[in-house]
Amino acid sequence: MSYRLLFLLLLTALSSSLTWAAPVQQEFSDWQVTCNNQNFCTARNIGLHHGLVMTLTRSAGAHNDSTLRIELGGPENLLPKIPSISTRLLIDGSPVKLAGEHWKITPWRFSTGDNQTITAFLQHIQEGQLLTLVQGTQSISLQGLKAALLFIDDQQKRVGSETAWIGKGAEPPLSVPPAPALKSVAKVNPTPTPFSHEEFNELLDYGSLRMSSSQCSLDPLRREIWVTPLTDDKALLMLSCESGAYNTIYRAWLVTRHKPFVAQAVRLRLPFQPPDSEDRDIELVNLTFNDKTRELATLDKSRGQGDCGVQTRWRYDGQRFRLVRYAGQPACDNWQGPDAWPTLWITR
Repeated sequence: MSYRLLFLLLLTALSSSLTWAAPVQQEFSDWQVTCNNQNFCTARNIGLHHGLVMTLTRSAGAHNDSTLRIELGGPENLLPKIPSISTRLLIDGSPVKLAGEHWKITPWRFSTGDNQTITAFLQHIQEGQLLTLVQGTQSISLQGLKAALLFIDDQQKRVGSETAWIGKGAEPPLSVPPAPALKSVAKVNPTPTPFSHEEFNELLDYGSLRMSSSQCSLDPLRREIWVTPLTDDKALLMLSCESGAYNTIYRAWLVTRHKPFVAQAVRLRLPFQPPDSEDRDIELVNLTFNDKTRELATLDKSRGQGDCGVQTRWRYDGQRFRLVRYAGQPACDNWQGPDAWPTLWITR
């Protein structure tokens, strides 16, 4: 093999290890797996668990950071003083014994980050049907757990490696590809010059003109205008436009801060294909702008409780808003709020 060909092969391997991974989110019977653009994977049981949830996380690469936790919670559980769930856990009616010394135990939760302990626990339960609590109505279905673990092995290219949970083999840990490089989105002018009184009033007047000329179904008395400095020469203008039972659709523009005003519509476009959708454009649902983080956020709730849906955060890079976080929870099972939903995309 020539040195030139060898160099090209090494360059290809290096560039492929630095590209981001395609985010995935998939259900396996009663288990949901989410892997983000760094191949960091999260799996948990979904459905009628009534507040008893087991969550697994695993990072990509040979170092193999992983966690396992089982916890009793959710808004339906008042969590009074109770015996620890670690001593009340049953698998198919038989007591579960926690082997090893690496467990952190509280009355409502037990967890570990020790790889050997996690592997031993998974081997103990993966052929079972149901985890329950003594004198409890809560349960963790194990239907789909093994398939979920194998999916993570395959997604992180661990099949055939010593580090695999299901597809274990003899390959050394270093045979597992590292996590892709984490992209970054820089903050542009994080402390823009505040509006003058005159500037603020003129932009509000401009927003009122935009509102009166926009085709919006929201009652005029309920429409609202927000304007905030984005950079020293641009402002962010947001108008509430449409409203449903628990979601409000907005319109937004980047506007020059001084007359004559020039406006550019804000368009939020994902850098990847989202699950169960052919559209990469994000609708401006429940739009907010955080002055401290300088991030624009959307929250598309699938139902009023806000326990499922899609949450995104975007940062202005001087030309457009770029995605910094995408979190999605398709299963509406009354377990987590938006800030705890599994992530499909993250950046620095």
